[in-house]
Amino acid sequence: MRGVHDRGGLPDDTPINREEHELMDWERRVDAMHAVLGSKGLRSTDQMRRVIESIPKDEYEQMTYYERWAFALETLVTENELLSTAEIDKKMAELMSE
Repeated sequence: MRGVHDRGGLPDDTPINREEHELMDWERRVDAMHAVLGSKGLRSTDQMRRVIESIPKDEYEQMTYYERWAFALETLVTENELLSTAEIDKKMAELMSE
């Protein structure tokens, strides 16, 4: 049985948007966190895949590529007890109030 993430070979009427686009600042930050955590051995491709593939279908389909990455990185950071959800939420609230 295919998971929501497994789209290979499935027919779809929606054309693929192949236009280049500028990444938003938050997307660049997610990409940077991904790189830093990887270089420090604190996340792997298999771990990212495990978390992303576990996102429920309804949520997965509403998320963008980098939203899935952000979700996976937060999950891995909390699983590995590098930060708590409360610490992440506190920092996000601080950033949102700036």
